[in-house]
Amino acid sequence: MENKNIRITVGLASCGIAAGGNYVFEKAKEYIKEHNIDAELVPTGCIGMCYKEPLLEISGSDIGRIIYGEVKPEQVGQIIESHIINKKPMLNNIVLSDKFGGSETQIINSQTRIVLRNCGRINPESIEEYIAIGGYDALKKVLTDMKSQQVIDEIKESGLRGRGGAGFPTGVKWQFAHNSPGNEKYLICNADEGDPGAFMDRSVLEGDPHSVLEGMIIAAYAIGTTHGFVYVRAEYPLAVKRLRKAIKNAQEKGFLGKDILGTGFDFELKIMEGAGAFVCGEETALMASIEGERGMPKIRPPYPAISGLWGKPTNINNVETYANVAWIIRNGAKEFNKHGTEKSKGTKVFALAGKVKKSGLIEVPMGITLREVIFDIGAGIKDDKKFKAVQLGGPSGGCIPEKLLDTQVDYDSLTATGAIMGSGGMVVMDETACMVEVAKYFLTFTQNESCGKCTFCRIGTKRMLEILNRITQGNGKKGDIELLLELSDKVKRASLCGLGQTAPNPVITTIKYFRDEYEEHIEHMHCPAGVCNALITYEITDNCNGCHRCFKVCKVNAITGEVKQKHTIDQELCIKCGACYEVCKFDAIIKK
Repeated sequence: MENKNIRITVGLASCGIAAGGNYVFEKAKEYIKEHNIDAELVPTGCIGMCYKEPLLEISGSDIGRIIYGEVKPEQVGQIIESHIINKKPMLNNIVLSDKFGGSETQIINSQTRIVLRNCGRINPESIEEYIAIGGYDALKKVLTDMKSQQVIDEIKESGLRGRGGAGFPTGVKWQFAHNSPGNEKYLICNADEGDPGAFMDRSVLEGDPHSVLEGMIIAAYAIGTTHGFVYVRAEYPLAVKRLRKAIKNAQEKGFLGKDILGTGFDFELKIMEGAGAFVCGEETALMASIEGERGMPKIRPPYPAISGLWGKPTNINNVETYANVAWIIRNGAKEFNKHGTEKSKGTKVFALAGKVKKSGLIEVPMGITLREVIFDIGAGIKDDKKFKAVQLGGPSGGCIPEKLLDTQVDYDSLTATGAIMGSGGMVVMDETACMVEVAKYFLTFTQNESCGKCTFCRIGTKRMLEILNRITQGNGKKGDIELLLELSDKVKRASLCGLGQTAPNPVITTIKYFRDEYEEHIEHMHCPAGVCNALITYEITDNCNGCHRCFKVCKVNAITGEVKQKHTIDQELCIKCGACYEVCKFDAIIKK
């Protein structure tokens, strides 16, 4: 069967593989071979609809490009036959189509994709596909038509700010490194993505590694360096694999290595795999790790642009920042800063997670509101529960309540709430969340990840965590809230690096916006959300018909009662595991 232009792609990023994408891919390969269908079958990265994985796309046919979602391996043959042979798409599975609508068309079309422009569209392991859509054209333009200062000026004019958290102007950062004297300089890509609920950098490296490499090579030319490193966490094996292949292919094509494109410019790039220490996301700790030392932060100044890796001028940006660069060079700074706000230009990639109906990877223009992100793109809260808070900036960020949902997503507006943009994690919480428990969760993470160098970070966060543990266990004391705020202030002001300086943010923001929950825990020994086990009581009501389901699941024999008669719970024996509450089909068990 002659269909030379037909292309079938299957989402094989980490999310797609976890959902069974490999099985879908193999079924498609088998069906194409068995039925002699002349179609190209390729893997692709994450298009963002993680909640609809596995995804299968067919393009180049008479009925246009269509993406099918939640594809089961046994459906693959039927989809291909229906779409390619019979020219009738399977409407129930369509999630995105120009001709037939699709359940997710509006959500995808409401985004602005610059960083994610190629993710989910090209084969990330094919440099030829990247080149075919204009890849490395920006590098050619830079090396043949622009001086290094012109490149820096273009990035400055674009208004691109670092997407790793602090939002420092990228062009200014490059200028500092460019101006630093010395022939030996270094360039680093920080791909040590460690925030819980964040997967932006991983998805870009898995779906479009060449855009990151191209941005890095351009940056290297701008600051005047011939050596670079990508510091990526070892827990991202697929990202590392595709990045290694991309580097190898770029070297073979003359985009990396000696005398790039015959221009006399050299740039060598190596991958360094981090062991998963959260603190190594901080610039100076990251550089110490590359140097073979323990990943611990150092006092600044001097800043990396003056004295960084091995004491040489060094520029560090994260994955998302570099992925913007080639687009800016190709399309121009003015085109880039058409998007966003006055002080926050361009777009931002977010990992939308938690209690939201449509979780996944999104890219939106700066200035969009949190409400639009969560309720328009994310489709609202799961099970139509009530929104309670959104955590922005990971464990270093803060919790924003419902009354601030119309806050614009830009660096300054989010900072004003007590949260931060961070690298782009956005964890949504519903009415069932206990904000004291949330603060405890994030502080537990940062306390565990503290390198221990600073007394206030090492000991201060430990004391704060002890107080939060007491509160959630029903042993809170009058004055605990004030003590938490006092310790937060000291930890923020006296810690050496960003980990300690921002570690108290979840505590500060939850007290600021949800102080009543802290007071309820302390004064009344009651958890309003019913989350803190020590403050929960399970009781059996008169709705009980003695079905015996709760009796069977109770591991400590705290439930007694005859079949078809009302049961009771011995509160002294009950360990408050909630198993009885979960299995009851008659709403006969209440949680107080």
